[in-house]
Amino acid sequence: MSTGATAPSAVLAFSPPVESFTAGERELLEPFFTNLDRPVFALRNMPETVKGALFARYSRYPGTLRRLFLEEFAADVDPAAARAALATGEGERARELYERVFLGFGDDSVAQLGGAHVACEWVSNALTKVLERGRLAAYLEQSTRYIPYDRPMPDGRYRYWRCPALGPSYERTLDRLFEIYSVALQRAEAWAEAHFPRPDRESTAAWRRAVRAKALDLVRGILPVASLSHVGVFASGQAYEQLLLRLFANPLPEAQQVGELLLAELEKVIPSFVQRVRRPDRGGVWIDYLRGLRERARQAAHRLGIAGAGEVAGGGGASVRLVRVRGSEEEALAALLYEASGASEEELLAAVRALSSAERAALLRELAGERRNRRHRPGRGLEAISYRFEIVSDYGAFRDLQRHRMLTAQWQALTPRLGAELPAEAQAAGIADLFREAFAISQREWERIAHELELPELAPYALCLAFRIRYVLDLNAREALHLVELRSGREGHPSYRAVALAMLDEIARVHPAIAALFDHADRTTEPRLERLLAEIRNERNSRAAELL
Repeated sequence: MSTGATAPSAVLAFSPPVESFTAGERELLEPFFTNLDRPVFALRNMPETVKGALFARYSRYPGTLRRLFLEEFAADVDPAAARAALATGEGERARELYERVFLGFGDDSVAQLGGAHVACEWVSNALTKVLERGRLAAYLEQSTRYIPYDRPMPDGRYRYWRCPALGPSYERTLDRLFEIYSVALQRAEAWAEAHFPRPDRESTAAWRRAVRAKALDLVRGILPVASLSHVGVFASGQAYEQLLLRLFANPLPEAQQVGELLLAELEKVIPSFVQRVRRPDRGGVWIDYLRGLRERARQAAHRLGIAGAGEVAGGGGASVRLVRVRGSEEEALAALLYEASGASEEELLAAVRALSSAERAALLRELAGERRNRRHRPGRGLEAISYRFEIVSDYGAFRDLQRHRMLTAQWQALTPRLGAELPAEAQAAGIADLFREAFAISQREWERIAHELELPELAPYALCLAFRIRYVLDLNAREALHLVELRSGREGHPSYRAVALAMLDEIARVHPAIAALFDHADRTTEPRLERLLAEIRNERNSRAAELL
């Protein structure tokens, strides 16, 4: 982009590995992907069901999307038909049509009605939070809960973002973090095998996968923020425009590099929807505005003496504080009744307030209905109540909670100031010493980058995912029910389970009748293989599918 990057010119672009394909593989891939040699690419000429299934499989597949397509999906599509579609120029005719519609009906309304599937590969865990910040898009991220990071990339190096400006100390430190991770993973897996024997009559394969998942969960906090992941995105043209603006306005060189790659690929599949981004009088001005917002907030924080303020590092787990509540149980009841009544807001509130607290609780339960599973959610009347939580948790838990989009998430810069989270089972698994070594060298490298090199925006790349971050989640009661029940589930990671249950405790303190509706929150905390039931269920489903 002509607007340029705000980072120092010494910060050079990261060169991700380039995957090689045989001539036959390239012939299969070319009709379906916009390029075969760059880490950002769009899908084309595929049935929508294949795109969805491909992305669904992506999060647990250790390789790239194009390799996954070759191994598991190429037999389900017709490359000849796809090549014919390219040859007939259907895409060019569609582009010309959209150009005419834009002129007649306006950019924004039309840009909401067409979309694209895009993969962004080899992106850091700092950039995934930028990519996934938009509400009106769907994301699929390769998971540290299923993918081991002890294996190198295709070029033989460990999977982390590199930058020449950070010097050889950075690479030595991160190489050591990955070495520690590899040793810890082996120890954790051996401990889990011994500590959680296979249940009688259950599949050995499912048990081994659950043991592996337990070990991956336990050691993921050692991985640095620079660890590379793959992200799949499905979004409308309008959502992609907003994403591109965020990427170009972001101070991270990685964000701007991926922004350039993403824009180039979207111009191949939905060019009309993103044409404003390159225009200096549209996208350029918009990007400058977004940068200005960040800078004005930074200057105001310094002027008020609150930049960098906060508690010092300490022990203990996640901290969850309910700092603000808007709305009451009475207002939620009135809202739940609103659409079925012919009364005004005032009349509804008066009727509800005439009830006793026990009667109101019983009516709330009646209106919520029989919830047989967590997907059965009460009506939108619950959105009349909102909660604002300030949370301090490890970065790994934050990554998972930030993905919820029907809420406002705001977060501060990741630093070592708030300390790091040592998993409760690390001592028993014999890996606590490895965690402590990782924390120490990670923090030293952060200090060097932030203070000696004076590159504070790049320093978080060196920090382990176990370091704590402060953030806010502001959400209504209906979304809180969804988040808490999903994230407290027995198959969830212990770190975000703890946050979800602490949120429920805070809600129960102020609105006990609302908290009583959270029927599917899981409070069991006994030591267990979190993924065992899921793996057993998947094994049975696979066997059933083979019989069809």
